[in-house]
Amino acid sequence: MGFFTENKEVRVQGFVLKLVNNNCPELRALMEGPRIDSRVNLLVVVMVVPLENDQIQKGQTLMAVTKEFSNSGVAVVLERPRGFDQVVLGFRVDGEMTFVKAQAKHLSPMGGGFHQLGLQMLEVVHPTDYPGLETMSF
Repeated sequence: MGFFTENKEVRVQGFVLKLVNNNCPELRALMEGPRIDSRVNLLVVVMVVPLENDQIQKGQTLMAVTKEFSNSGVAVVLERPRGFDQVVLGFRVDGEMTFVKAQAKHLSPMGGGFHQLGLQMLEVVHPTDYPGLETMSF
């Protein structure tokens, strides 16, 4: 490689460093100040089942991915903004579904049409607590 030849790997490394520095939650939290609860970055698939008048809206169910978890909260990435007040989240753990009732706390744009829905997890629910939930799985 010549002395003045552009090193493509260095450009890629510079891009990755810039991307991480501008988007890393740990670095952003340092700038914004301390949070009440610490967060753990964890990406898992989650089923989001809207609740209206304490009834599941099975036809509005969607799949999403999580972004981060706190002791009692989760941030879910949605492909478009959704005006949910309450939902039941379905997680697959060890081959079984676990359902958690959650309350929406905030909805924030992320760019590219994606939105982050912040949810406070209220309680683990049994599938029979909400008729129709027992047949829902992924």
